[in-house]
Amino acid sequence: MTIQWFPGHMAKAKREVTEKLKFVDIVFELVDARLPISSRNPMLDQIIQQKPRIILLNKGDLADPKETARWQHYFQKQGYASLIVNAQQGKGIKNIVPEAKKVLAEKIAHRSARGLKPQAIRAMCIGIPNVGKSTIMNRLVKKNIAKTGNRPGVTKGQQWLKAGDELELLDTPGILWPKFEDAEIGRKLALTGAIKDNLLHMDDLAIYGLSFWQSFYPQNLTERYALSEQELDLPEAELLMKITEKRGLREDYERGSELIIQEIRSGKLGRFTLDRYQEMSVQSEK
Repeated sequence: MTIQWFPGHMAKAKREVTEKLKFVDIVFELVDARLPISSRNPMLDQIIQQKPRIILLNKGDLADPKETARWQHYFQKQGYASLIVNAQQGKGIKNIVPEAKKVLAEKIAHRSARGLKPQAIRAMCIGIPNVGKSTIMNRLVKKNIAKTGNRPGVTKGQQWLKAGDELELLDTPGILWPKFEDAEIGRKLALTGAIKDNLLHMDDLAIYGLSFWQSFYPQNLTERYALSEQELDLPEAELLMKITEKRGLREDYERGSELIIQEIRSGKLGRFTLDRYQEMSVQSEK
């Protein structure tokens, strides 16, 4: 499965980010805590280069807390400051400015030593679509200024937002790489809603999700869909049929697939992390 989705506004955003990077002190890179490696844009390291950065693991309330702790430690080992946040509820947002001050402590001290007045930190907020950038921006500025939406591609322009006296934010559209050579990454992004649903087959995606839950969160499946041990061990396609039947949808497997995917995304199948630390950390270091 090779997915290609690179709207024109994303190509434009990449150029604008590159041009405006010189105007910011630090980059807030947002990733989805449920897939902290797969939701990182591989172009960003090339674009950002040595600019100071904080990785914000958003949607931490939906992710497996044990896996999130492992990934936060991983990023710290890579030399990146990182924070776990929940933009929807505002958890962890108050830690962003203090963390930015810590990362920029040397630059701030240098300005002070030269007798210059303190100035607001200028930050760029960047990440792939539907990772929660606009919600975090609105939390920081305490107003509904940045457009939000639980679908990819809502933010399409750039704007400076003032967050009190200490922080100014440059919002940017979500930037997704032109195509996914790794089908596994494509499926993970699709399952969490980072890719438009009309680009893939929902039954294939639901089957992928069921297979993952059978391997890592079988108890959640059992409890949510009242499955017996024998039903839980069914091949994924048959399990999709069984759940569709149990939910009273007869043989409407498309609706059954949509139901499963929406329940995964909403957290009704429990907190989860698709990027497993033991499997992905070695790959990401190569």
